[in-house]
Amino acid sequence: MRAGAVMRESLCGGPPRSARPAPPSEAVPPGACPIPSRPPRRGGPTVDRMSARFDAIGMVVSDMAASVAFYRRLGFAFPEGAETQGHVEAGLPGGLRFMMDTEEVVRSFHTEWRPPAGEGRTSLALRCDSPADVDALFGEMTAAGSRFELKPFDAVWGQRYAVLLDPDGNGVDLFAPLPAAE
Repeated sequence: MRAGAVMRESLCGGPPRSARPAPPSEAVPPGACPIPSRPPRRGGPTVDRMSARFDAIGMVVSDMAASVAFYRRLGFAFPEGAETQGHVEAGLPGGLRFMMDTEEVVRSFHTEWRPPAGEGRTSLALRCDSPADVDALFGEMTAAGSRFELKPFDAVWGQRYAVLLDPDGNGVDLFAPLPAAE
């Protein structure tokens, strides 16, 4: 369905019957649909008509090879040769996708785009199976040269928690619930 048809459907309460707008000389009464042959609007778009759904997480990266290596060490499955591509995707549990685009790719369709100043463009949170797994994964990542913001610690909110930094300075939280206090 084209965007205009979606707009008319959401504005006027049903699929378009006519794409011919009212002539400019005809005033549209309040509450009436601006598309001829439509009943008056009965409230705004509703969730049951919503066609958008959460599908992917996208990040812009300055160095694709370094970013692919970092996220592969965390267990993300990128295809062979992803290091040399401008756009890559890794499937996530539940059908979501994790996508990365180089700054050059983004500038190819958004010429005015500039990277944000400083670090911390976004943050991801990865749940580990146990507090020991937080420590082990943090140790593996830092031994491989990854930077970090917070070493593993037992947080007051009941999690073993640590924060790594990806090659662009985005936070990657590692966490696992702590055993219940006895």
